[in-house]
Order: sequence, then structure tokens, then C-alpha cells
Amino acid sequence: MPSHPQHRSGPLLLPAGQESVTFPPSHCATAEGLLAVGADLRPETLLAAYRRGIFPWYNPGQPILWWTPDPRAVLYPERLRISRSLRKALADPAWEIRYDSAFRAVMQACAAPRPTQRGTWIGPDMVQAYGVLHAHGVAHSVEAWRDGVLAGGLYGVALGGAFFGESMFSRVTDASKVALAHLVQHLRAWGYALIDCQVGSDHLRRLGAEDIPRALFEQQLAAALPHPGRPGPWGAPVESGV
Repeated sequence: MPSHPQHRSGPLLLPAGQESVTFPPSHCATAEGLLAVGADLRPETLLAAYRRGIFPWYNPGQPILWWTPDPRAVLYPERLRISRSLRKALADPAWEIRYDSAFRAVMQACAAPRPTQRGTWIGPDMVQAYGVLHAHGVAHSVEAWRDGVLAGGLYGVALGGAFFGESMFSRVTDASKVALAHLVQHLRAWGYALIDCQVGSDHLRRLGAEDIPRALFEQQLAAALPHPGRPGPWGAPVESGV
């Protein structure tokens, strides 16, 4: 198998349609974290990427861009910060939390235009690809419902003892935070080691996320992957309190 160059001027170009995709070492990424361009969104490719801490992030019409940023934003389940306002929201009995009952609807809601963004990176090909992962019991949604209406939620990929958060949305104040708090509660009970938040933000840091060196993230991810995790559909709703 040919080796990847150790020094290059840009991300590696990956041909599409190969039986298997080999990603270059993470130290070959650009300063922004861009590692490779191309390949495809087949389940085999996506899972090979996630096991290395690599994820796709690109706008519709662009080639597929593969990222591994340094530093990496991580939320350890035991370090979730629940503010006073969030604790009050969690105590509201009107919430119904469901898992995997409306995965496509959650992705489409996450893709909807937002006042602070131009366009979306969650195009139809991403919805289709992660829908396949969902059908295989690897991608999951956590949904906050009120009065039978989807109010907010999030989706991501679960491998071993790691959950890779992809996106979240709210149509009602604090709905995505309520969904996240319930997810964290269950990940702790199931023995998950970390939630990958990819790129840090003030919003995530207020919830307890930390920016750690990529090398440390890769070590912790490698240690988490052998965990049995929670394969298959997650399914049943949970109680309203956390």
C-alpha cells in the first residue's frame, strides 16, 4: 500500500468509488484542520473516517471536504454544566424526549436556514448518507417534543464509547439543550467516554465542552472505540426530569 506524503501543500485528493478509502495521518491536515478532499459518503467511508476522528463538512456543490481540527472540542459526559435556566427548563413536565423517532426530520430541521448563517452544509446527500447510518443503528437523533410537536433536538454518530455530535436545532427556547442534557444522562449510564463537538464555540463551552489537543483526542477516541456502546436503535422515550 503506498504511503501518504509527510509534507504537502494542500489536502490529499481522494478518488471516489474505491472499495476502501485510506485517509492520511492527521498531522498532514492544514492549519484549519482540512485533511482531504473527495471520496464518497458511503457508510464504509464515513465509519472509517469517524474511527479516526475525521468528519465531512462542506457546502452543497463543493467536493466532499474531510476535517480533523486541532484543537478539538470535546464534552465529557460527567462535566456537563447545567445552568439555573436550563435546570428550570428540564423540570418542565411538558417535554417529551424521544430517541430515533424522527431522524430525518431532525436532520432537515438542522439544515434549515438560520438568522446567523448563510445557507447550510447539510445538503440532500448528507441527509441521505446519514439516513443510511441511522438505518444501520449507528446514527441517532435525540428529540425534544412539546404537545406532539418536534421542538428541538440533535443528531450524531455513535461508535464504541464515543458519540460524535453533528448538529442541533431549537424551535422553542432551550429545546436543543434539553435534548442534549437527556442524551448526556444516558451516555453516562451507558459508560460512554466522550462527546465529540468537533469545533469549539462559546455556546458549547458554556455547556462544559473543552478544547483539547488533537493528539489527546485521538488517544481518548482510540481508547473509547472498543467499548460495546449501545448498538442498534435507541428507541424508547425517557422521563422529563434529569
